[in-house]
Amino acid sequence: MIRYKILLLFFLLSIISACSSVPKNTADGCSIFSEKYFWYKHSKKAEKKWGTPIYLQLAIIKMESDFDWLAKPQRQKIFKVIPYKRPSSSFGYSQAVKGTWKQYKEDTGNKFASRASYKDSVDFIGWYTNKTKSILKIPLTDAFRQYLAYHEGWGGYKNYKNNQKVILLAKKVENNSNKYKKQLEDCKSSLSTKRYILF
Repeated sequence: MIRYKILLLFFLLSIISACSSVPKNTADGCSIFSEKYFWYKHSKKAEKKWGTPIYLQLAIIKMESDFDWLAKPQRQKIFKVIPYKRPSSSFGYSQAVKGTWKQYKEDTGNKFASRASYKDSVDFIGWYTNKTKSILKIPLTDAFRQYLAYHEGWGGYKNYKNNQKVILLAKKVENNSNKYKKQLEDCKSSLSTKRYILF
């Protein structure tokens, strides 16, 4: 009986590890979804629900966490040596902070959403960018300005011109968004017809 439980635990841990591991090539959308096909299904669902293009979802995650489900900001250091607190509560694929994640769960009713879940993270990105579209009138196809609002918040967006560092990050997101868009156009048909048997 104990041996059975150990084997079952090992099996479950293997599944979790396979589902949450970082893709081998995070710079290629087709490679990501070839390796993580169910991620494509989740991203497609988020796109249908919120209107946020899959390529923008990927570009934001690439910049925020590089697809690391346990990503956190590096700890600050005292005297450049002693580890101190983290600069924010950002966590997971989307690097959502606790307060905004709480608002997302309340707005959507997704009470058990986890920042370590790819499915919940792309739904969060869809929710956030859709609200950005409503609040700031930024199109969902404008990766540059959408990321500025994502990084700075809806209230801080108006001051982005004073932050050259954030502007450079937004340009990278825009470039990655364009790359992912082109890549996904090349493999869209194969992704749409691919089928998986779970067990």
